[in-house]
Amino acid sequence: MTDRSGALTEAQVIARLREIFASSDPRIKVGIGDDAAVVAGAKIQVMTTDMAVEGVHFRTDWSNGFEIGRKATAANTADILAMGAVPDYLLVAVALTGSESMEWISDLAHGIKFEADLAGAHVVGGDVSRGDQVVISIAAFGSVETPILRSGAKPGDGIYLSSLTGWSAAGLALLKSNATVTSEVMKKALREFKSPTVDYGFDATGASSLCDISDALAIQAAQMAESSKVAFSFDLSKIEGASEFVELETLARELGIDIWRWVFAGGEDHALLATGLDLPGILVGEVIAGSGIKNLPAGVEAVTWRHFN
Repeated sequence: MTDRSGALTEAQVIARLREIFASSDPRIKVGIGDDAAVVAGAKIQVMTTDMAVEGVHFRTDWSNGFEIGRKATAANTADILAMGAVPDYLLVAVALTGSESMEWISDLAHGIKFEADLAGAHVVGGDVSRGDQVVISIAAFGSVETPILRSGAKPGDGIYLSSLTGWSAAGLALLKSNATVTSEVMKKALREFKSPTVDYGFDATGASSLCDISDALAIQAAQMAESSKVAFSFDLSKIEGASEFVELETLARELGIDIWRWVFAGGEDHALLATGLDLPGILVGEVIAGSGIKNLPAGVEAVTWRHFN
């Protein structure tokens, strides 16, 4: 039932969420509906959490509930993958303003479930509260035999991307420009901003170090190089040879933007950055002795993506 004002009640929302996230996975002993979830754990568990705030990480006038749900979930499942782990469970806490319809809330939940299904993860609980803006906080839990850290890169390793970065930044640039969407490339960029593709099939088994590109390639590469006490040397010609580069470069020219700013300084791609030998993905450089990152295009350092601009 609704309250006296006609607004949805918490019980109504939770009942709908319980339906959407129902699972028959035998590892889930107690799911949504009790004080806490109970699951069968692994010997080595990987845990992470990420928050998506309306106006900072998403806008409801740019993205629908389904897209927002996918994007918030991808930020968490990608972090689990970045440890070489398999996503298992999610806890989702959402603050709502009270003006959302049950349809929008259901779309949000279906978006979360869609991305969770892609990752092979299950939503087992969470919380719903009221706030001045929509906030989605997700905690993800995964399992792994041996985690892959940022600190294992060594000279002689290749540097690999699971897919080309820059598409999410391209989508954001399109939205800000109010340009008319006239091509499949534009549509792809918008999709990648609203619901970034996570490379769940990327086999990082042989990687010496691994990271998720959530902030920017330049930022994450510098973090990995520092953790590993090595230098990352990029080869721009190898990046230009990636199958999607021409498409992205064409769009960059149309908008009058330097493509390298998208590739190295764009955020929220959720591609994986790995080091090692003969890995899948795009070979983009080499780990060498030294420190920092080498061969960055001019001007990239000044425009790297940040949560707080």
